[in-house]
Amino acid sequence: GNGAPAGGAFRLEGVLLPVALVLHGMLVYSGVLSDEGLNLGVSNSISLIIWLTVAIYWLASLAVPGLASIQGLWAPVALVAVILQAVVPSHYLVRHGGDPLFTLHFAIAMLAYSLFIVATMHAVVMLAEQKWLHRGILPPFLRSLPPLLEMEALLFRILFAAFVLLTLTVVSGLFFSEQVFGKPLQATHKTVFGIVSWLIFGSLLWGRYFRGWRGKRAVYLTLWGFAALLLAYLGSKFVLEIILHRG
Repeated sequence: GNGAPAGGAFRLEGVLLPVALVLHGMLVYSGVLSDEGLNLGVSNSISLIIWLTVAIYWLASLAVPGLASIQGLWAPVALVAVILQAVVPSHYLVRHGGDPLFTLHFAIAMLAYSLFIVATMHAVVMLAEQKWLHRGILPPFLRSLPPLLEMEALLFRILFAAFVLLTLTVVSGLFFSEQVFGKPLQATHKTVFGIVSWLIFGSLLWGRYFRGWRGKRAVYLTLWGFAALLLAYLGSKFVLEIILHRG
């Protein structure tokens, strides 16, 4: 008797999520793009990254049907991002003059961040699944998930793709800073934390493929790597824009 409502709920989510994505995408488009360049303030950046993240997760759930049951977890995250963009003024104009190098660097960086958020949420769900399994009970929304080993394999596939993109972001930032940003690279805390997160994720992937790391170690290293990435990107933007009122 309980299966029918759940199926109906999933079908409803399957319709609502793409509609919400289109509406959120229109908001991001109008907020970020301007004639003068890209408005990449804190709230706009968060909204853009969350929009990309939810879009990636939605596409992944089409390929891995079991993931559809936790799509609802993204709704409050996306809602907060939309409210932030609407309420918090966002003024950090990046004038790039349509430079293809900058556009490529920016697109790769945004995709990398979004994939790492997907991986982090995936890791949190795995942690919850492990804890509930130890108690011998699973909440309804976790029951239709793929088995833990399959979830873990998927986590590493996401991490590998994200790591490749992060590597390209770091390399383009390190070696082409002059061409991409119009100024030489500076050893800011953004650069330092960006490299720290790259090292954490690189170590995790190395450990997975050469030492067979898995389980909680993989999950916790994913969370540490993401924390460093968050400090690198949003930390620096938040300090500059909200606290120091620069940008």
